[in-house]
Amino acid sequence: MFEPIVLILLALAGLSMFAGNYTVAAAMVVLIVIRVSPLALYFPWLQKHGLNIGIFLLMVAVMVPIASGKIPAMDLLKSFTHWKSGVAILVGIFVAWLGGRGVTLMSAQPGVVAGLMVGTILGVAFFRGVPVGPLIAAGVVSLLIGRS
Repeated sequence: MFEPIVLILLALAGLSMFAGNYTVAAAMVVLIVIRVSPLALYFPWLQKHGLNIGIFLLMVAVMVPIASGKIPAMDLLKSFTHWKSGVAILVGIFVAWLGGRGVTLMSAQPGVVAGLMVGTILGVAFFRGVPVGPLIAAGVVSLLIGRS
């Protein structure tokens, strides 16, 4: 009756709900709706552009406190004189590099995506994690398995 992929998406949605990760659960439900409807013909477009759209929205959300003035320009500039900001810049560079490796790995080995999603959901459920890490996790996996 149900396709195996729909069952997998339902399982991920259920696991996400259990973990309290309603964003991921909603994403799984949207994918199910697309999968079982005529909208499925847009999967190639979504696969090609979805990651960039998601990164764009994430960047907009992260930059809102600066753009809105909640973090004043002088405070922002002063923060670069502290050693912690230097560490943050270096870590940001490293994480961006890892994310790039992750995108490459996920494109080359899409079978890894399910494991990354399950791991992310389990991290949220049992370790109070935040579901922002699949690309970085893929980058770490690429380091561990020697793929770039």
